[in-house]
Amino acid sequence: MSTHSSIEINIAGMSCGGCSAAVTRALEAVAGVISTTVTLNPGKAHIVFDATQTSRAALETTIEEAGYDIIPEARA
Repeated sequence: MSTHSSIEINIAGMSCGGCSAAVTRALEAVAGVISTTVTLNPGKAHIVFDATQTSRAALETTIEEAGYDIIPEARA
C-alpha cells in the first residue's frame, strides 16, 4: 500500500524566480518530501510526499515560514 500523497498548494507573494526557488528549497528540506514543482505564475506548488512522514499542514507551515502566504482552496 502506497503512502505517497500528491497535493497542490496555492501560494501568494512570490514575485520572481528567486521566490519560487526559495519555496522549492524549503519544501525539499522537509523530511518525507519526494518531489516538488513550484511555478511562479500562477503561484502554485505541486508536492509528492510520504504521508507517514509529513502532512499538508506541515508543508503549508513550511511555505509560510519561508515568507509566503497560502491561498486557501475554494470549497465547492
